[in-house]
Amino acid sequence: MDFVQSFRLAAPEVLFSLSGLLLLLGAAWSRSDAGARIITWLAVAVLAVAAGLTAPALFSGAKGAGTLAFSGLFAATAFAAFAKLLIFAAAGASLLVAPAFFQRIGAYRPEYPVLVLFAVLGMCLMVSATNLLTLYIGLELNSLAAYVFAAFLRTDDRSAEAGLKYFVLGSLASGILLFGTSLTYGFAGMIDFAGIAAALDGKISTGAIFGLVFVFAGLAFKVSAVPFHMWTPDVYEGAPTPVTTFFASAPKVAALALTVIVAMTAFGNQAAAWQPIVIFAALASIIVGALGAIGQTNLKRLLAYSSINNVGFLLIGLAAATPKGIAAMLVYLVIYVAMTIGGFVALLMFKDADGEPVEDLRDIAGLSRHRKLLAAGFAMIMFSLAGIPPLFGFWGKFVVFQAAVEAGMVPLAAIGIAASVIGAFYYLKVVKVMYFDEPAMKVTGKSDWVHQSLLAVCALLISPAGYLLTKCLDGLSLSAVAALITP
Repeated sequence: MDFVQSFRLAAPEVLFSLSGLLLLLGAAWSRSDAGARIITWLAVAVLAVAAGLTAPALFSGAKGAGTLAFSGLFAATAFAAFAKLLIFAAAGASLLVAPAFFQRIGAYRPEYPVLVLFAVLGMCLMVSATNLLTLYIGLELNSLAAYVFAAFLRTDDRSAEAGLKYFVLGSLASGILLFGTSLTYGFAGMIDFAGIAAALDGKISTGAIFGLVFVFAGLAFKVSAVPFHMWTPDVYEGAPTPVTTFFASAPKVAALALTVIVAMTAFGNQAAAWQPIVIFAALASIIVGALGAIGQTNLKRLLAYSSINNVGFLLIGLAAATPKGIAAMLVYLVIYVAMTIGGFVALLMFKDADGEPVEDLRDIAGLSRHRKLLAAGFAMIMFSLAGIPPLFGFWGKFVVFQAAVEAGMVPLAAIGIAASVIGAFYYLKVVKVMYFDEPAMKVTGKSDWVHQSLLAVCALLISPAGYLLTKCLDGLSLSAVAALITP
């Protein structure tokens, strides 16, 4: 009976495993563009079914012993469900925009959507992890697929370089994380998060502190937080744009959710030990992300620094170490995914008459004169990323700053607000180039209905209409956090 219950709780993960294997067989037999598109749409359908299987756990506020599966190795809580639904949405959007980009150069392969499913499976294991073993298996399953994604364009030197850099630095980060988990196990004598929390209650030893530091360092790489951000601009620029869209959204959600789980459960009794690490990473990411983006002319590199900057704001919610702070972080994550997907979809729509990507800031000069709707959509995303009201991006920053102030971290909130003003400079610079510079007339290529629809949906979500969701988001995020921190 327990075996059946475990499979019921892990139904989305079982679905990804079986469908991934079946679609992999299909990919072996179908090498045509039409076959690759069919497998892509089937993968999107699998994500939709998985979302339907996951949603009840979120809306019911699932928590406690009834959510544990496979002898406590896996937890199907409301918090995990919240993160999974965001991951599914981001992965689905990234899949939808991929065929048009790759088929233009004859490089699309049916293995691509299959790899996405296995990467999502790894992310699901990450956000449902209850011990160090599940954590590492999920993380590596996601990472191994990501290394292939970055180097997917084998004939493109930039893509090959991005894949190599990501693999080398990712392997280093995995080693750091594994070393930290081994130290934690050595000094706590347990691998499950609840057992670690009980063992590390009270005064923490120096060895356990080293383990904690190495674990957070490994996770900081996965979320591209400073000072472990160095791979992000190069990989984002070199990887194919649909892959960059995926990297900036779904794995970021999974890694941030995993960081929250580790901090609030495994090391929940030692918040004083990890809060300084998170505060430093938050402030450094905000400042380095803002300053690093100012001199960028490549739009993908600019959005890479923007993602580093946003990770800093997200970590402010974790630094508060309160239920309201974590809930604010989840709300910001929803808005961040909408802004990120919208930004990269708009970037995919920037192409010349031959369909070649347009990635340089100077090439979108005067875009508003001949592509009014595209320029307006990208401008909305820039304003929202800058946190300018009444766009919904403002609300994300507001709730994390409010949580920090209520937790008594007024200096942290003040510095974050000041640094966000610096970040507004390069977002406004992009808008200025599109609306006030002389037209470059480079962006003349047409996009299909999928790109146009996704950009419209993202623009709607980050518009003032998004505030209609605040009550629902607040309720769901607080319910998810209650499921995380309640024994």
